Amino acid sequence: MSKISLIAKLTAADGKSSELEAVLRGVCAAASEEDGLEIYSANAANDQAGVYYFFEVYRDADALAVHGKGDGMSKAMGAFKGLLAGRPEVTMLTPVAAKGIDV
Repeated sequence: MSKISLIAKLTAADGKSSELEAVLRGVCAAASEEDGLEIYSANAANDQAGVYYFFEVYRDADALAVHGKGDGMSKAMGAFKGLLAGRPEVTMLTPVAAKGIDV
């Protein structure tokens, strides 16, 4: 099976950037429970206040299918409630080349 990657764009609700950043840190810490999640990186956009991007790489489709379903991740992801201006925009990708992981 081939790896799966994605980019998710999250936009903070008005006045919620600081709270959202705290949740992003918590979600990244909780991600350690997901064995098949190889890269999980939250990033702030340099040119757009309140806009954040996740870059994620999963070992395979099975690893993606269980994402967020463990106790720690489920609890951490629940903290997003009320902090986002809308639904995350997700772009699914297939890795072609990378440094740091085998593709």
